[in-house]
Amino acid sequence: MTGLLDGKVALVTGAGHGIGRGHALELARHGAVVIVNDLGTSLSGEGSGKVADEVVQIIESRAGNAISDFSDVGDEGQVELMVERAYSQLGRLDIVVNNAGIVRDKAIWNMTADDFDLVMRVHVRATWLTSRAVARKWRSEAKANGGKVYGRIINTTSGAGLHGNFGQTNYSAAKAAIVGMTQTLSLELASIGATANVISPGGRTRMSASMPGQRHRSNPTNSATTSSTPRIQH
Repeated sequence: MTGLLDGKVALVTGAGHGIGRGHALELARHGAVVIVNDLGTSLSGEGSGKVADEVVQIIESRAGNAISDFSDVGDEGQVELMVERAYSQLGRLDIVVNNAGIVRDKAIWNMTADDFDLVMRVHVRATWLTSRAVARKWRSEAKANGGKVYGRIINTTSGAGLHGNFGQTNYSAAKAAIVGMTQTLSLELASIGATANVISPGGRTRMSASMPGQRHRSNPTNSATTSSTPRIQH
């Protein structure tokens, strides 16, 4: 533990696998109490599980602090309750990493409206709902103390949103939307001292391996890559 984030509470959505898992482990390594959010679903958004508990166990085995959360971040009511629980159980929420995502990859002539809507829900709607919930809390805190707050939102885009990718009109649209959302969010949060940034991380995860053009590649030793683990900057 480095202590860089001692006293801070961080929420990571989609933290059960891959890059989200890396975010959670790294934040905990630097001293943050981490809320590990994950429904435990498949890449297509089906099923459920307890992968969040597994990440919490890893963090605790390394002398860190974390709690599990199984909220559906595309559901407005569940997101509001998730943020309220953070404050009621931990007293604060300083950092939000919006990482949850799924894919429904098909060429546009094969893609259904449901394929499009579900991907937009998990990427765009979920990012917006979580950001709004915490931004409201931070604004109330800033008003109450007459000053600024420490608040950090980190959103997730990808090369598909910046350059496009065959078979991913839904995913590319979602990731491009997150860039625009974050640019506006950063302007709004600046008035209360908080920040919003968007990152485009790289790494081999179960999601990247499933994308068109990647399925033929295999790397069984790197299914939950550590090369994509973020570096924390205060």
